[in-house]
Amino acid sequence: MTRPACRVEPARQSAVTTYVLIHGGGSTARFWDRLAPLLAVDGDRVLAVDLPGRGAHPADLAAITVDDEVASVVADISATAPDGPVVVVAHSSGGLVVPGVVAALRDEGGSRVTAVVLVAALVPPEGGTGLDCMKPHHAEGLRDAVAALGPDDEPVTLPGAPADPEPFRTATGGDPLDDDTLAFVVEPVRLVPDTVHHYFQPVRWSQVPPSVPLTYVLTLRDRPVPSELQQRMAHRLPTTSTVDVVEVDTGHLAPITHPDLLAGLIRSARREAERDGPAQRSAPR
Repeated sequence: MTRPACRVEPARQSAVTTYVLIHGGGSTARFWDRLAPLLAVDGDRVLAVDLPGRGAHPADLAAITVDDEVASVVADISATAPDGPVVVVAHSSGGLVVPGVVAALRDEGGSRVTAVVLVAALVPPEGGTGLDCMKPHHAEGLRDAVAALGPDDEPVTLPGAPADPEPFRTATGGDPLDDDTLAFVVEPVRLVPDTVHHYFQPVRWSQVPPSVPLTYVLTLRDRPVPSELQQRMAHRLPTTSTVDVVEVDTGHLAPITHPDLLAGLIRSARREAERDGPAQRSAPR
């Protein structure tokens, strides 16, 4: 008797994807309050993390390292989403944390991370630091300020919520913030004192598996991280990875000012990664 042919189906990806949202400098998990609900659909999870020293994770701002931040994010993922695919989304200096997180989530198949989306995110040269992502005079000023600290001096930090919020209306580029958005941005649960110490630690994108597709969302009217700098940083991403660069006509705070646009781009990056599988896409930088 002839046995029927055995049809082997490829393993199906878990129906539940976890979007891990990593905030940037001077912010908290609450930065993502407008965007997160747009991703929490069809049973998918959203985990907006607080990096150490911010929000729910108190820590010494003078001593926080990139490794500390990576460990904190990985612990939050393990507690909330111990299995299943993960899409990592990072804004601004949150990009410094991404390579370590992706590397820590590696398994026998490559990585639990199926896609990475970087929004105006800092990408140093291989083995470089966050200082390499700054305008030269800003980096030099920060080095000098930290070097001048005495043993009893308060640490250098980002200042947090301002007494006068009005300068923030135009400070981040793009269209001036309307009153509701300005109040949202400067609310003390969202704009907090922050470490500068992590800008001094090296970052290595070479530890990211080539199978993980990367999308860099370049904010064209960004003032804190000008588009020309973002273009250079996008080109620093590993040549072994598939990298899409998507330009958007916004300022630095695109996840706040244009949450629908960003949610669509993030979902699109996830769909393309699921459709094409590891290392199948060929996309221009």
